Amino acid sequence: MTKTMSITTLDGATMPAYRAEPDGTAKAAIVVIQEIFGINAGIRRKCDTLAEAGYLAIAPDLFWRIELGIELDPDVPAEMQRALDLMGQFDQDQGIRDIEATIRQVRGERVEKVGAVGYCLGGRLAFMTAARTDVDASVGYYAVGVDGLLGEKHAIAKPLLLHIAGEDGFVDKATQATMHDGLDDHGKVTLYDYPGEDHGFATEFGQRRSDAAARLADERTAAFFAEHLG
Repeated sequence: MTKTMSITTLDGATMPAYRAEPDGTAKAAIVVIQEIFGINAGIRRKCDTLAEAGYLAIAPDLFWRIELGIELDPDVPAEMQRALDLMGQFDQDQGIRDIEATIRQVRGERVEKVGAVGYCLGGRLAFMTAARTDVDASVGYYAVGVDGLLGEKHAIAKPLLLHIAGEDGFVDKATQATMHDGLDDHGKVTLYDYPGEDHGFATEFGQRRSDAAARLADERTAAFFAEHLG
């Protein structure tokens, strides 16, 4: 079952979110962290797929402080540019506080464990969530700018999985190497590389999807969550 819900933020405001519920009791909850395109059809489909697998999935509208209900298509050049502009306006530290509020509210529903999965900007936020909140397990797909976050790696106490696109137009080879140098020896972090794949390869819809790599990454994510969330 899908519906919208409201999250009470840490500063007492109200943030909308997309919610997908499984049939029966949820085995855990997963916060789905958007790309720069808002809560679009692809992110809603990610939530629905997690619900089909038995999880309560919630995607908070993290751009709500800029504008409510942003929903963009990366295959439309003007909408891609709008998304890049929004990323420049977005307060990532505030976004993490809004993700923390989502985690807290879900825990209030007596869900035993809460995970997070994010894509693009959301992949970066998944890393930050692992470092700054009590989330039980996190996954980031083609996370941007992780090399600038490595100073926070000591705070990662729960499992984190990162999927790295080998030909990522937003994460160059040097940055990928820095990620490996900084994280390969971290006991809680696992990195998987996808040679030849570009940013956005695991999107649900559109031109960016690379089906074989997307299925492999999603299978690894499913196994990771099964191990760490139950």
